[in-house]
This record gives sequence, C-alpha cells and structure tokens, in this order.
Amino acid sequence: MIEIRFHGRGGQGAVVASRLLAVAAAGEGKDVQSFPFFGVERRGAPVTAFTKIDSGRIYVKSMIYEPDYVVVMDPSLLTAVDVTSGLKEDGVLLVNSGRSPEEMKEEVGIERVAVVNATEIAIRNRLGSRENPIVNTAILGALARVSGVVSLDSVKRAIDESAPRKKEENKKAAEDAWNEVVFGFKGGE
Repeated sequence: MIEIRFHGRGGQGAVVASRLLAVAAAGEGKDVQSFPFFGVERRGAPVTAFTKIDSGRIYVKSMIYEPDYVVVMDPSLLTAVDVTSGLKEDGVLLVNSGRSPEEMKEEVGIERVAVVNATEIAIRNRLGSRENPIVNTAILGALARVSGVVSLDSVKRAIDESAPRKKEENKKAAEDAWNEVVFGFKGGE
C-alpha cells in the first residue's frame, strides 16, 4: 500500500488534492481511501489530508502515521508543523517551494526531497489569486511524477471528472508541475 499525507493551509486545496489523487488512482483500477483531518476549520489554518492507494483491498481505516510520501503545499508549515513525522526511511518529501532541493534538505534534514514552485505555476495558470493561489492541481502533477503512483493522464482525467471549475487551467498546472519538479535524490529524474 502507498500512503500519502498532504499538509496545507485552509483554502489551498489539500483536501481536494487528496480526493483528486484518489479519483485518479481509482480510475486506474486501484483501491483507494481519501479523507481529511481538520483542526481549527478556518482559512489559513493547517489542514492535513490522507490518501491510501493499493492494488488490493484496503482494510485499515486510520490516519497515516508512516507515509511513503509527504506533500507540503505551504512551505511555512515546515516550521509550524512536524510534517516529516513518521516519514518512512525511503519516503519522499515533496515541497511547494522555489528553493532548491539541497536547501530544503538542509532545512528539514531529509535526504529524499523534491521541490516544485506550485505557487508560481498556480498564479501563471490563474488558479486563485496572487495573494491566495490554489496550488492543489500543480502539486498533484508533481506528485504523480515523483511517486509514479498514478499517471499524469489519470490526474488530468480526475480533474475533468471532479474539479469544480477551471478544468483546462488545472490540467495545465498539473502538466507544468510534472515538467518542472526538481528531484534532489538519486533514483529521481
């Protein structure tokens, strides 16, 4: 089973990203679970969402404590929340950042790091506003490439099926992030 934990802030689309990932994986015939965990429910507050993906039936219904992938949609969460808690030894941290993977590795103390500037991609594709960009589909495109757990085509189909609006812009953001993600570890591209 592949377990992914998303960390974002209210309004960035972490819950929608988790759900879209599940739709993409289900479209590939995989069993999925997707669910959020809210603390204080307000815009800007930390939000966690979870996605489990397996080729067989998923029986365990719990939060994810030892993720294979951790996705950080807002880099300010790196100092506000222990986002790497429980990350498997061979797990990967994907961060929305314009910084290099090497800088990020030094900050978080994790070797397997990838970065993508999902904020810039969202702004470029007119998703949200400059002050509050919606980065979820961009981060999903990067996650699809980093993890290989779903294809980019499946992400785009999930956007077509489930994104509430701006489907073309969201698909373009996912594709841009797929192309622009930077790997900071061997075995990555």
